[in-house]
Parts: sequence; structure tokens; C-alpha cells
Amino acid sequence: MIRCHMSFVKSGKILLGITGGIAAYKTPELIRLIRKSGCDSEIILTQSAKNFVAPMTLETLSGRKVWTDSDFDATIPHIKLTEWAEVFVISPCTANTLAKISHGIADNLLTSAVIAAKCPVLIFPAMNVNMYDNPATQANISALKSRGLKVIEPSSGELACGVYGKGRMPEPKEIIHEIRRALTPQDMAGKKVIVTAGPTHEYIDPVRYISNPSSGKMGTAMARSAWYRGAEVRLIAGPVDVDAYGMTLIRAESAGDMLDAVRENLSWADYVVKAAAVGDYRAKEISPRKLKREGRETLTLELVQNPDISSEAGKLKRPGQILIGFAAETENITENARAKIVRKNLDYILANDVTAENSGFRSDTNTLKLIPRSESEAVQTFSGLKEDISFEIWSRLIAR
Repeated sequence: MIRCHMSFVKSGKILLGITGGIAAYKTPELIRLIRKSGCDSEIILTQSAKNFVAPMTLETLSGRKVWTDSDFDATIPHIKLTEWAEVFVISPCTANTLAKISHGIADNLLTSAVIAAKCPVLIFPAMNVNMYDNPATQANISALKSRGLKVIEPSSGELACGVYGKGRMPEPKEIIHEIRRALTPQDMAGKKVIVTAGPTHEYIDPVRYISNPSSGKMGTAMARSAWYRGAEVRLIAGPVDVDAYGMTLIRAESAGDMLDAVRENLSWADYVVKAAAVGDYRAKEISPRKLKREGRETLTLELVQNPDISSEAGKLKRPGQILIGFAAETENITENARAKIVRKNLDYILANDVTAENSGFRSDTNTLKLIPRSESEAVQTFSGLKEDISFEIWSRLIAR
């Protein structure tokens, strides 16, 4: 058994540069999340950024000294900090600092550090929408991208100036996603992945439906770890909250909706992971009105089978495409899973006992068996946090 814990890159050395924009107020939360994720950070604060966030606040949260222009002396901190860092994040990055970096100006500690950096540099512009849309700003962004720096597009919404438009700094949890991707080997770059996740709702009347307790956590973890590794990901999710930052999110409420979404996107994908807990049955007839309880001691529903999405995908699978199914079982796990592999034309199936402790629906942890179609390949068991398991599973799949 492979027992996973912190198996993919969550720790790292992060150099965070903060410039003087109103969005700097979000950086204490970003630093808290960096530390919570197990990463270490050093912070460079520009002179104007001190007007928005106090160095003492950042030092308390990071447990580290905050570097400012007053430290720019014979100790050459811009060299030492960038040699230490595994990723350099500038958030928020004002239009002024963006322009300086684009033109190679090194007139303060932060811009000098960018010139010295050999590690990946992630820039998060944050400014008024008119400033962001200005041709000069766009030209600066294009120049930075051409030199290999990654500039993350700002979010749209109400800005500090009261105007609505593009220019908001992403939320700290979204910046963490970008950091973790930058710290992860991009061994799935160029790959296209579809993952289905969550439950389905099969309505019996306008206010009631048949469903299951799936949280979508395992499917989302499979999608997220593929994205961290550089894949382009389309997440087809049932009616459940999912964090799809960086991915294309496709919503599907019923089994029929999910089948349509899978069919529409199937030919695009190199890997298809069927992690959704799709309802096996639906009501033969959906009542157009709410079924009243008055006068009814019992209620009988006639159910019919939903289409088997994995089987449909297996019929349409093109050569070279890898199809991975999931099997939530309560007994004879390996035997039942192997039968599904053949019946549904899968390449692999991930099977688990949903009655086991700390496994299955809603849990943050799981124990899964990766069962290959070929009986000459060994069955592997993974146990631990779902996000860690997902990374290990991808390692086995792409190494085949």
C-alpha cells in the first residue's frame, strides 16, 4: 500500500513582492495561506506599499524580516533573496512597477530583484481598468510574457475607485493555486484532461430529487492535481460546490446532462476520469407539480435506468485515449471492479469501499485501488488525503 501524505509539492521557498496599490490589503491573508500550506516566504515591500500595509503586520504573519529599500546596501539582498527563492510572486503589481520591470529599470530593491531572478516570476497586476486597458500597459505585459515571466490576468469586479471592470487582484486562495502550479513539475503540459465530479440530481417533481452524498472532493482533487502538473482541464461537475480556478467548469445537473457534456467534450481529451457519482436511476415520469403528502400514507415511484456514462464513453473512445472509471463498492471490490473494466471498455478503474472508515463520500481522505485492464499490471493501493492520492495516481498513469 502506498500511504500518501504531502506527496505533491506543497512546500517551497516563495519570495513575495508587494507594491503600493490598494489591493495590498489582501496580502496579510495571502501570507497566512502561504504559511498554512507549508511554504516559507521572504517579503520585499516597496516604499509606497508601506502606505497600505504595515511591515510589522507582515513580519508577524510570516515569521520573517520584511525587506525594504533601506536594506538595499552592501549585503546585496536582491541577489541573496532571488538565489534562495523557488518562485518570485509580485502581488499586487501596480502599473508603475509593471512598466519598470518591462523596461529593465532597477531603481529599488524589488525591481532589482526581478532583474536578478532566475526562478519563475509570477506577476499579478492590480489597477484601475482604464490603466490596465491602456496600450502602454498591455504592451508592457506582452513584453514580459515574451521574456518568460508569467502575468496572471486580473479579475473583473468593482474596483476600489468605484468603477466596475478588469483590474482586481485575484483572491489569495487563487494566488496560492498559481504558486503551487509554479512549484510543481509540468510533466502533464500539453495534455488534455476531462474529469467528472460530484453527484447528479434526478427530479421527481419541481422540488424533490433523488441523489447521493457525493461531495465532488475526489474528482476535484484529480482535476486540480492534473492542472498543477500543467494539463488543460475541463471539470464536468454536478450540483455541488467546486473550486475550478484555472480550469474550464462545465455544469451538469442530471445524468442526462452529464452524458451530453461528456459526449460533447470526449474527442478533445487525452485522459477521461469518471469520478462523478452518477445516479443509476431516475423517475420514469416527473410530476409537473409538487407531490402533496396530504391523503398519501405511501408514495410509490417507478424508476428507470439512467444511461451508463462510462460505458458510453468506452464505446466512443478513440485509439490512445485513456479512460479511467471509479467504482464505489461495499463488497468484493476487486472482482466487481474488474468486471466493470471489461464491460465498460475502461483502461483503469479506481475502486474503494465506501463503508470503510475515513473513506468514500464527503471524507477528505480515501483508500483507493488502482486496477488496470491488463492483469499483468499490478494492482496498487493508495491511502491518505484525497489531494495527495490524486497526485500519486497521476504519477502512475503518466508513467505507464
